[in-house]
Amino acid sequence: MEPKIKIYLADDHQVLIDGMLAVLKTNALFEVVGHALNGEDIIEKVCAVKADILIMDINMPIRDGIEVLKEFSVKGYCCKVIVLSSYDDYKLVKEVIKLGASGYLSKECAGENIIEAITTVANGTPYYSQNIRDKIVNSMTNNGDSNSMLGVPLTNREIEILKLISQEYSGKEIGEELFISASTVETHRKNLIKKLNVKNTIGLVKYALKHNLINP
Repeated sequence: MEPKIKIYLADDHQVLIDGMLAVLKTNALFEVVGHALNGEDIIEKVCAVKADILIMDINMPIRDGIEVLKEFSVKGYCCKVIVLSSYDDYKLVKEVIKLGASGYLSKECAGENIIEAITTVANGTPYYSQNIRDKIVNSMTNNGDSNSMLGVPLTNREIEILKLISQEYSGKEIGEELFISASTVETHRKNLIKKLNVKNTIGLVKYALKHNLINP
């Protein structure tokens, strides 16, 4: 029998806590080990019950989710964190990812995606709801306008990867950013080198600079 995934919930709205509890109780592999309505002492509480995953709102009284994540990053994470928020601002998403969150789930689709999010994160893969993934992609493609500036037609995905390569992201980091494997990133990199007729990664960076894909 598989061990249950222990889950701790933190949100300042009891009705949302109750809603998540109702959904999570439908899965025999999940066990909710506690919940909180604010961010006070949340790290100690989560670690004390040995939770595997913390699902946490960003906007909470006393201490918000960002403060909790910052303390986690200093003390060391005792569990994985999925941020639950009504905000889908790209800068906020980037901030929580940098602070070590394993996922970002929009409240508007939490009911239908929460089980998938928990299962994905528990298996070691970051999870972001579809609207958040769209925000990330849209922020990097300029709605396809970049393609008109290039000497060689590139797909939006190739433009995304070229930008990140030029910003010194590693293959692993690019994969995490775009939700693809590192081997897929490497395949795209090799294809770009061939397609743009350059010798190496440095050539890709020069190409990106020349065509205003990144700031010099």
